[in-house]
Amino acid sequence: MLEIERKFLVSSDSYKKEAFSKKRIIQGYLSSNPERTVRVRIKENKAYLTIKGSSNASGMSRFEWEKEIAVDEAKNLLLLCEKGVIDKTRFEVKVGSHTYEVDEFYGENEGLEMAEIELKSETEEFEKPDWLGKEVTNDKRYYNSYLSKNPYQNW
Repeated sequence: MLEIERKFLVSSDSYKKEAFSKKRIIQGYLSSNPERTVRVRIKENKAYLTIKGSSNASGMSRFEWEKEIAVDEAKNLLLLCEKGVIDKTRFEVKVGSHTYEVDEFYGENEGLEMAEIELKSETEEFEKPDWLGKEVTNDKRYYNSYLSKNPYQNW
């Protein structure tokens, strides 16, 4: 499965009023190697194991495989993860025909708010809401695997 997404910083918290979903996420990395990240995520009462490949040159596309696992298994796997667990709330906001996932980070990444949009192609057009800020798609510092080792507050 090919994942095509673009990432943006957020310029205001007005997205919160527009959100139709809000979920807490805890995630860790069994491997943060950029060629093959392996992530464990607990999202409310569900859990997932995700493997992502390297990004292409534009930073927009990469292979992604995900499987739902039992929450108890995920909690045990989080104990094996590399240092630096990510803690955030994800808001889902419908804008036009797309849904933005906007993450508000906590802990050492407090102060960072980032929006992602998944697309069908790298050239697909999409609506940009007023609260969308600077694009950071190809900036690896904004990958969650990077943030787990190099928290936003330390930049």
